[in-house]
Amino acid sequence: MADRIHGEASEAARRYAQAIFDLAKEAKQLDAVEQDFSKFSTAWRESSELRDVARSPLIDPVDKARALVAVAQKLGLSDLGRKAIGTAAQNRRAAELLAIGSVFRSLVLRERGARQVEVIFARQPGDSEKNAVVSALGEKLGAKIEAEISVDESLIGGFIARVGSHQFDASVKAKLDALRLALKSA
Repeated sequence: MADRIHGEASEAARRYAQAIFDLAKEAKQLDAVEQDFSKFSTAWRESSELRDVARSPLIDPVDKARALVAVAQKLGLSDLGRKAIGTAAQNRRAAELLAIGSVFRSLVLRERGARQVEVIFARQPGDSEKNAVVSALGEKLGAKIEAEISVDESLIGGFIARVGSHQFDASVKAKLDALRLALKSA
């Protein structure tokens, strides 16, 4: 999960994302590159081989870049998206591509006047539950929200929302942990 959380992105990942954002904005390709990172992120989650290649210190950066650009080509990524992935890989940042994509998405959302929020539910939410949580978060933040939804059954019930480095924990697990702590100190 840490791969997705841009609050944990390295400074280098932030710089790469900003440079790609600037190039994409200038070329009027923000939407295309955003879709590129989305496709690449999906492939990353689904392919352990892709993750292994990107993270391997044994593969020469030039060879790694060629391999990742070939994957990007097969995924149908734009020319700018392929170049961004190739450049990051060649400069020994392939393992950070997911973080770069996450930061890039945040920059695009900010450009559109929206905020990216990660919402983790204890179970798969229905549309009305998801919409109610996203709407409440939007009101609290005073911004349009684009939510990335995931499920973590260890939460028992409720949800956790992450916005940048801030976290709102409305899970049953957190409440039980707080109760346990209170009972220990009593």
